[in-house]
Amino acid sequence: MAQLDEIVAFCDSRARTHEVADFREALNGLQFGNNGTVTHIGAAVDSGLVPFQKAIDAGIDLLVVHHGMFWNGAKRIVGPEYAKYKTLVDGNLAVYACHLPLDAHLEIGNAACLARVIEAEQSGTFLPYEGTDLGLVCKWGRSRDSLKTALQDQFGPRVASIEYGSDAPEKICIVTGSGNSVVDQVKAAGADTLVTGELKQHFFTIAQEESLNLYVCGHYATETFGVDALAREASERFQLPYTFVETECPL
Repeated sequence: MAQLDEIVAFCDSRARTHEVADFREALNGLQFGNNGTVTHIGAAVDSGLVPFQKAIDAGIDLLVVHHGMFWNGAKRIVGPEYAKYKTLVDGNLAVYACHLPLDAHLEIGNAACLARVIEAEQSGTFLPYEGTDLGLVCKWGRSRDSLKTALQDQFGPRVASIEYGSDAPEKICIVTGSGNSVVDQVKAAGADTLVTGELKQHFFTIAQEESLNLYVCGHYATETFGVDALAREASERFQLPYTFVETECPL
């Protein structure tokens, strides 16, 4: 057993949760408390009634999430919203959210972990937001076929490959989650190849016209890494069991 406030302080420090600017609605940090103690740490990409209930069923009393509970302003606590709050209270489940800090982190961030998985060496960052770069630039120097294979090994057949750039990119850019605001910044980062989570349909045409390679691997799938890494470190630091709560989101 460990104290909730001590684990929260560790996560705040390790992820620089309150140092990295984020969207106002993200409300990073401890979003929902419990009785003050933790016996089992979990991680999930999303907040929601289903992951909350799965966490409680697994005996988790602190859930680290990437997408927190508050994104759309004030809500009436009725219907499904009431059910979420009641589930958290009845299950004594605390919720800790960490969004952009876990996209940008160069050790336990989503892009950093993905780069390690596909054996791409970090060489820089790009995509500035409020003083922090959210995207990663990596050395590649191999064929794009080898990149596609590495991504398919990790993410399976969900990977959409749009290949109009170089056959052997020297550099690749990685931005997990949504890449819709990223595509037009790839060439400025010295690359023609982007690995990301999701894109809108018109980027197929842009890739053709701009000679880009775009690899789209799933918003959810590319953002499992950061919360997993942070929660694992917390569980090891406080010698508590850890479980990743899989929701099998196909998007």
